This record gives sequence, C-alpha cells and structure tokens, in this order.
Amino acid sequence: MNPYFVGFLVPVAVSLLLRKRRNGERKRGLPVEVGGEPGYAIRNYRFEEPVETHWEGVTTLAELFEQSCKEYVHMPLLGTRKLISRETESGPGGKSFEKLHLGEYEWKCYAEAFKSVCNFSSGLVRLGHQKGERVAIFAETRAEWQIALQACFRQNITVVTIYASLGEEALCHSLNETEVTTVVCGQKELKKLIDISGQLDTVKRVVYINEEGISAEVSLARNSTSWVIESFEEVGRLGNEAPVDANMPLPSDVAVIMYTSGSTGLPKGVMMTHRNVLATLSAVMTIVPELGKKDIYLAYLPLAHILELAAEALMAAVGASIGYGSPLTLTDTSNKIKRGTLGDASALKPTLMTAVPAILDRVRDGVRKKVDTKGGVAKKLFDVAYNRRLAAINGSWLGAWGLEKLLWDKLVFGKVRAVLGGKIRFVLSGGAPLSGDTQRFINICLGAPIGQGYGLTETCAGGTFSEYDDPSVGRVGTPLPCSYIKLIDWPEGGYLTTDSPMPRGEIVIGGPNVTKGYFKNESKTNEVYKDDEKGMRWFYSGDIGRFHPDGCLEIIDRKKDIVKLQHGEYVSLGKVEAALSVSPYVDNIMIHADPFHSYCVALVVPAHNELENWASQQGVKYSDFSDLCQKQEAVKEVLGSLAQAAKQARLEKFEIPGKIKLIAEPWTPESGLVTAALKLKREVIRKTFENDLVQLYA
Repeated sequence: MNPYFVGFLVPVAVSLLLRKRRNGERKRGLPVEVGGEPGYAIRNYRFEEPVETHWEGVTTLAELFEQSCKEYVHMPLLGTRKLISRETESGPGGKSFEKLHLGEYEWKCYAEAFKSVCNFSSGLVRLGHQKGERVAIFAETRAEWQIALQACFRQNITVVTIYASLGEEALCHSLNETEVTTVVCGQKELKKLIDISGQLDTVKRVVYINEEGISAEVSLARNSTSWVIESFEEVGRLGNEAPVDANMPLPSDVAVIMYTSGSTGLPKGVMMTHRNVLATLSAVMTIVPELGKKDIYLAYLPLAHILELAAEALMAAVGASIGYGSPLTLTDTSNKIKRGTLGDASALKPTLMTAVPAILDRVRDGVRKKVDTKGGVAKKLFDVAYNRRLAAINGSWLGAWGLEKLLWDKLVFGKVRAVLGGKIRFVLSGGAPLSGDTQRFINICLGAPIGQGYGLTETCAGGTFSEYDDPSVGRVGTPLPCSYIKLIDWPEGGYLTTDSPMPRGEIVIGGPNVTKGYFKNESKTNEVYKDDEKGMRWFYSGDIGRFHPDGCLEIIDRKKDIVKLQHGEYVSLGKVEAALSVSPYVDNIMIHADPFHSYCVALVVPAHNELENWASQQGVKYSDFSDLCQKQEAVKEVLGSLAQAAKQARLEKFEIPGKIKLIAEPWTPESGLVTAALKLKREVIRKTFENDLVQLYA
C-alpha cells in the first residue's frame, strides 16, 4: 500500500473516531433511580452501586498507609529539596526579595517514612496528648505535614486542618471551636500563634518544624506562653525511645475536620470520616490508568485542601513518589528561585500533578507572554504549531498528526514542557471549572491530558471526573464511581430537569464520600445535607449544572452568584467573570451588581506587563503602576478589552460592566481577598472596596 495513502488514512480514521465520541454515542454516565428529592440522576457507567474501597480488607486511611509501606518498602516516598542558602536581592523601587538556592531532592523510602510516622505517633502520646483530644496541622505543604497526619491516624486522633494563609479571626475560631490541644506548625505559623496566644482557650502543646531562623520564635513562645514547645525531631525521638501501641481508627471515626477557606464569613469545619475519604480514593483508582510506582507526583498545593490531601493519600497507596515544592519555587523563573537554580519541577521531573484553574490560567498566560515578547519567527512558529495541533484536537484530519505532531513537539512544545520537568503525563484540575481555552492550551503545550474534577470539601473532592480519553472541553466529566449526581429543579432561577435539550438544575451529590456535616453547626448541616429513605446521604452544592447526552456534567451557574437588576434581568456574576477573564489585561476580576441599578460594574486587577506594554506603546506617562491604574486612558483601554471579550462570549448588554475600577495591588490569599484555592471572597472584597463601588454607581 502507498505510504502516503496510509499517512492520509490514519488521521481521517482518528478524526472520525473523535467525531463519534463527540456526538455522544458513547455513554459515560447512565440514568439511575435514586431516593430523596425528585430529580434527574446519573451514575458512572461502569458501576451500578457506589464503590467504598478498592483495596480488599482496607477500611481506613491508617490501614491503607501501613499496607503500602509494607508493600513498597524500599521505594522512595517523600522527597524534600535541600536548602543550600537564602539570599536577598534588591528589586525596583528599593524593594527586597528573598531568593532560595535549592539542591537536589533527598528522599525517605516507604519503610523510613513509616518508621517516622510510628515514632511521631508514639511521641505525641509521650508529649502528653490525651485520647479524644485533637491535633491541628497549621503549616505549608511539606513532608512533615504528611508524617504528622498519618501519625495522628495511627492513634485515632482527629486532625484539624487549617490553611497557612488564614487570618487571625478565622484561625482563633478554628482552633477554639475544635478545642485543639496540640498544634504542629512551621516558622511563619508559630509567629501567628504567638500573636494570638492570649485568645486561644485550649492549646497546650506546640510542635514546631525546624527551619532556619525559627529559634527566635521558639524563644519568644517559651517566654510569653505556658505552652509545651518541642521540635518535630524531638517528638519523633521521644516516640522512638518509648514506642506506644497503635490505636487504629474505625471507618466511621472522623479522620479530619477540614476548615474551608470560606468565601463568606468565618470558615466552617467539615467532618470527614475515614470511610468518606477512602471512597474518593477508591473511585479515582478506577479512572486514572496505570497509577503506580513509576509515577512521581509534584506536591505544592495546600495540604489543608482536600484535593491535595486526597491526591497525596492516593500516591502513597499506589507506591508512587511525592516530591514537595511550593508555588513560589515551582519553575526555574519562579519568584523565590535564585537565578541559575532549578525550579522544583525541573529538579523533580514529575509525571503527575494537580492544579487549580487559576494556576493553569497563569501558566497559559506566562507562556503566551513569553512567546509574544520574543516575537518574530519564534512567535510565528509557535502560532502555526499551536493552530495545527488545535485543529487535530478538534477532530480535523487536516490538523497535525503523526510525524508532524512529533515535529512540532520537538521544535516548539518541548521547550514549554521543560518548564514542568518535561515528563508530565496527566494533570488533574480541581476547584472551579477550567475554561476551554486554557484546557486546550495546556493539553497542546504539555502534551498531557487534563482530567477535570468537580467536587467539594463536603464531598471529599468526590463528584465527577473527566475520563482519560475524553477530549471535550468545558465539562467536568461523568460521576465518579463513588457518587451519584442528581439535578433538582430550581424554578426561581429558571433551571428545570425538564429543560430541553439538556436537563438542568441544582447539583446534588450522593454517596459514601459525602461527609458527616459541619462541626458544631447543626443548623447549617441540616440546611445542605439530607439522608434519603434508602440511607444515602446527599449534599446540596448550590451549583447549577446540566447533563450532556453522554452523561457528562457541565457547571453553568451558582445560586449565590445570581443578582437581579433593577429592571428584572438576572446577572450570573461567576459566568460573566469567567467570560471577561480572557481579556489579556485581566489578572483578576470581580463583577458587582447592585439591585437598585440597571447595570453592573467591575473591580479589575490588571496584568502588569500587558498594561505597562500598552502604556509604553501609547506614550502614556506614569510614575508607578498605581498611578497608571488611575489614568483614564488605561481605564478606557481595559474597558474596551472587556467589551470585546463580552462580545465574543455573547453576553447580554446588561451583563457587560458599565464602569470599572483598576486595582493596582494583586489579590492574594495573604491579603485575605481570595481563598487558598484562589477563589474570590466576594464579601471581603466588597467591604474592602466599598467606597470604590459606591463611586462607580455615583
């Protein structure tokens, strides 16, 4: 057969297969009869009943970890980079920046990690931690965090997880409400604890993770509090010298009380049992192919978030290696990486990673900015390669397949992939739905599929998950095997399960992964959790979704984000923000709609480089970025760009912001304006910029 004909035939066949999949002929989710409130329910097509455990005889997270450590004895488990030096560099405007010189990863194998867990577990008891008391882990993501977590599980100690970026009020509330007696923390967190020590009612012991320079905080804590202060290493040594028998938990015991970062009000503590978390892990095992000891996982998201906690628990369960990093040292050009030092991804060369949409959006924007800055032939080559691969992903036989794909991967995309180590085979995106533009971009540039997941803290991150071979964008996949997903009518918002061509409604999740409820908050628990007549527990998410014909879910709205304007039009704040975020000038945006007016307004955090480049090209004079944000020319330019993005997204006229305010300072978890998962804290932002919002409507 003519080889040119074969080369033509293969992409045609692939194109037809892709079209067949997109036409929904393959059912990924199937309708199912369930109890509880009437609605339209879907289950995973492979499992008639929700799965609870993938591992025979394993019913708790403590049993799962012990089994793995005995099976993968000498395999590397926990990897941490050696800190060679900290240096301070001066930046523009006299600001100073800390830069880290980091070495290679140093590893604890499974057997060593298990020994550390057993020692720390015994050490907590020797330190005076009593049965029934709770331990809080208040630290950045690192190996000691995981060791402390597993150590607590072996003594059936409930762990309270708290974001390291949490403010004082929320921190006090979390520790006092759960009556925590022992806190495991890092240097920055120890300083926060000292500052609020007079407001903490039950804390008796603090275990600090040794870091360079922490001795000053340790001395201050010993002099200004009545706490017992010990280092992480010392607690392990105490346990090694006098081992204590394990007190293993039951499946129904609460493993974690996880405080959500909360986009409104004080955080709520979600009670997760061992059974709950194990159900999610078991379900994911059936979705991601060939998870195992060849995998290397890059851990950098907050372990106080269920997405990261579940991901690391799963990695340990399958014999994979976990290398710890941070968002500020992730790549060779990250803010805290000293020039010439490898970023975490380059040093680790991971095969798997998790991310939230905001981080993937920044990766996309970073690559695009770098390409645009280079310009010339490099930009043209990238654009051609990207468009050729995009055509292929969209199912066109005229796109880049086979040898041409390999050529573009080598010439163009290989350099992009090197940023994250060059070996990523799968990315899990959790949190808010990922935009189709970002999903396609990351898929093409990294050469790895993105599995979009939808779940909440209240469902142990379990809900839906897009399958490995699903090329579609804008959806969050089919129900995980641990969950049923049900849509129920929300007449007030105009969403009904009888809607055509797709049923729509509020998303309700049922299954063994649905948690017990909120700690000491029965009224809120009863508001959003319900048990049906068959004994299944359901969580009412407040999100609005619709089911595609193949059983995959799409998130289309949120009940709390809908505001009715003066003349009766409804504005979905989240939908509008997602549409306008594609503007190159937007780093962050919050839409605000006042019911007493006929239009909405927006607070926009501009992308520094984009706005400054525009100002330079236009000859706009300014003293600093804050001054530039005040310039009417800049406001007009950004507003015009938002209007263009709105037009592309086919927004209604009343959905397009009539006025905007440019905010010079970025919104970070440290500022308290966004959560650790980078979601907007609307009420906090509204209060912070209350005067600006009033002026926009003046």
